[in-house]
Amino acid sequence: MAIRLSRVINSKQSQKQQSRVPKGHVAVYVGEEMENKKRFVVPISCLNHPSFQGLLSRAEEEFGFNHPIGGLTIPCREEIFVGLLNSYGCIVST
Repeated sequence: MAIRLSRVINSKQSQKQQSRVPKGHVAVYVGEEMENKKRFVVPISCLNHPSFQGLLSRAEEEFGFNHPIGGLTIPCREEIFVGLLNSYGCIVST
């Protein structure tokens, strides 16, 4: 029993470490379909760009403050999102 319990604890700890966001970044879920959202970690400095502000406005219109995943959700195709941030020189990690 103790072996099984320690495996459960270790798997929960590794999941928790994967979900951490570095200081100065924000986690964003991107995708047009609820089932296929991908998580990105974006530098906070990118949030001030006008195009990103447009995406935030679009997310507010669609979801309000009730995001279905629980985190900031952007209703946009993944390729467009990555291209937009790359055009501003923002390095995005998944």
